[in-house]
Amino acid sequence: MTRRRDVETAEPLTEWVAGLIPRVSDDDPYDRPPSRGRDRDAYPDYEPYPTRGVDTYAEPDPDPYPTRERPRRGGTDRSYPSGDRDREPRSYAETAPAWRPGPSGGAEAARHRETAEVEVYDRGGRLFFHIVFWAALATTVELWWLNTPTGSITTTADVLVAGGRLTGLVGGYLLLAQVLLMSRVRWLERWIGAHSLLIWHRELGAFLLLAILAHAALIAVGYSKLTNEPLVDGTWTLLSTYEDMLSAVGATAIIVGIALLAIRGIRRRMNYELWYYLHLSTYLVLLFSYGHQFATGQEFVKPGFGRYFWAGLYVFVIVSVLWGRIISPLRFNLRHRLQVEDVVPEGTDMVSIYISGQRLDELDARAGQYFRWRFLTKGCWWQAHPFSLSAAPNEQWLRLTVKIVGDHTESLQYLEPGTKIFAEGPSGVFTANRAIRPRALLIAGGSGIAPIRALLEDLPERAVVIYRSRTEEELLFRDELDWLARSREAQVWYVIGSREDPAPRHLFTAKGMRELVPDVRRRDIYLCGPPGLVDVSLRTLRKLRVPRRQIHLDPFEF
Repeated sequence: MTRRRDVETAEPLTEWVAGLIPRVSDDDPYDRPPSRGRDRDAYPDYEPYPTRGVDTYAEPDPDPYPTRERPRRGGTDRSYPSGDRDREPRSYAETAPAWRPGPSGGAEAARHRETAEVEVYDRGGRLFFHIVFWAALATTVELWWLNTPTGSITTTADVLVAGGRLTGLVGGYLLLAQVLLMSRVRWLERWIGAHSLLIWHRELGAFLLLAILAHAALIAVGYSKLTNEPLVDGTWTLLSTYEDMLSAVGATAIIVGIALLAIRGIRRRMNYELWYYLHLSTYLVLLFSYGHQFATGQEFVKPGFGRYFWAGLYVFVIVSVLWGRIISPLRFNLRHRLQVEDVVPEGTDMVSIYISGQRLDELDARAGQYFRWRFLTKGCWWQAHPFSLSAAPNEQWLRLTVKIVGDHTESLQYLEPGTKIFAEGPSGVFTANRAIRPRALLIAGGSGIAPIRALLEDLPERAVVIYRSRTEEELLFRDELDWLARSREAQVWYVIGSREDPAPRHLFTAKGMRELVPDVRRRDIYLCGPPGLVDVSLRTLRKLRVPRRQIHLDPFEF
């Protein structure tokens, strides 16, 4: 007998205040959680009932909604009876397979996948990048050491100028690393991961700002002491005498401005488009600093290893940017020629956009990944936004689901069929092939349910989904989740209520999570949602001592 949630109701955990899972029946021995102190490994087949409903299914329903009415663009309704070809691609069940098998061989296959794909490929690439990064940084410092003769640093002014040279070199190297991290080359994303890239980019940005400010301050003070001039006069002489100093000042001002934009309070008050285009000014910093470095840098003025090494770094980074942001997207769009197929409302402030194109069966995309979508229509063509796939890719269509939160996303609900699309991607490693355990726990909130719902198709069977929502009306893809729960033998929990309600608060504690998912430490965790949900989930998982390599995050903000 298959035991899973009652798919006919979305039952919030209001009866779980005491921290106990409700009994399914009084005579079913499988309903009792293991006694305290028992070894869970001794009961590998134990599965708790997620709700009180018990259902037995001989075969998965091939169509979760045989007749469905959905509001159409312009406020009119249209009925799509089962079998109507005009319904494509609105019913996911008719165009995608009823189920996708997990890795054959169960746990052994999952362990083999860990060795074959994660241990060698991911960790090897990340280790290689670490080695190259630190080796190149050490070489940069060595250039300063080799060009600083013994006995040349004797006075305070000499120390300040030498320190300014060193911080300038380190700052220039960190600037190149920053641009490379955001170049969108796929090999870098596969090695490090989109979430890690975002974190590294933020952390390196702070070090870059400190290095550049230290470079400017040390050089200005040191030069003033060398010339015995007041600080203001010495700084003006420095700017007016040396070549390309004004471009260096401009580059420093841009870096400071970008750093201010990164402050969370300022970032939240800006719309995505303004923040994005101001952030692109980083490329101007690269251009302005190039002339300054090669015109005044003691390590690069004369031909030699230092000059060729630095020029090689610039060439590598520029080629990576051109490939990741221009050449690769052009090739992708010329090959697949994507366009809008339909726009379907999913709720009061959510719409799903179905996309068709050419050679979609050759599309190298997986459930959980995202694209940057640029819709080539009036008011939308000049901006690209990242949206995750909300269904696993298939050879007929792609689907993304958008929450209406601003001017751009509001205009997307009025897209007409046939609208051309310029997409960049796929990006992200929030995918099933990163799993290292035979089962998974998926935690979603808000629009984060989109990649989670897609992942449920690709992950091995018997996954557990925790879907956090304030109200039942805000739930998305309920029919599809119920259908996938049947066909994939998954458990779906709808956790409904405010963050102050007793049941949700209890769930996101170590005790509550272990009661709901007793084998949580032996599962991969896929987590996507608002920052508050992510933070509280990570704290709970840390208390449960879930290994970090089993936790997979999808960056919710860009």
